[in-house]
Amino acid sequence: MKQLLEFLPLLAFLISYYLFDVYVATATLIVATALQLLLLKLLFGSIARNNWIIFAIILCFGSLTLYLQNDDFIKWKATIIYSVFACVMIIYQSIGKSIPKKMMGKDIKAPDAVWRNVSYAWGLTCVGAAVLNYYVAFNLSLDTWVNFKVFGLTGLTFLLFICTGVYLFKYMPEEDDQENS
Repeated sequence: MKQLLEFLPLLAFLISYYLFDVYVATATLIVATALQLLLLKLLFGSIARNNWIIFAIILCFGSLTLYLQNDDFIKWKATIIYSVFACVMIIYQSIGKSIPKKMMGKDIKAPDAVWRNVSYAWGLTCVGAAVLNYYVAFNLSLDTWVNFKVFGLTGLTFLLFICTGVYLFKYMPEEDDQENS
């Protein structure tokens, strides 16, 4: 359920972009992200720090897009979010703290070197996503950027999680065969 809520603003942006324009889509993104935060609070009792960071960036760059009627600001949003996440991921790992381990370490017992590799892989993927978003946003058409943002970056995220799962698979706990009997 929580993961579905993560895609609510993105889906709202895509639909409103194709029904109206980038400015209506930007306003919709701001409202949908605020609604997402409200639902997270109501359903799960708390809102993760990363959701607040994303909302702040969306609110800032979305407001600039609407106020100045310049879609360049909303195009910067994904590059900035991915850059922030890359910096956080890499800096935390550099000081010996693995964010993926913090997220999954209770369920997956892997050596610190494995968690380090996952942290750097996530950080470098975020760097790549930031660079790709910048390139597509400022060198290709608005329609191409919207499709890339929604489908390309989402696909890249899914691919990262699949690769992470494959990499961590041998450290995942085995299911008890007696439970299935």
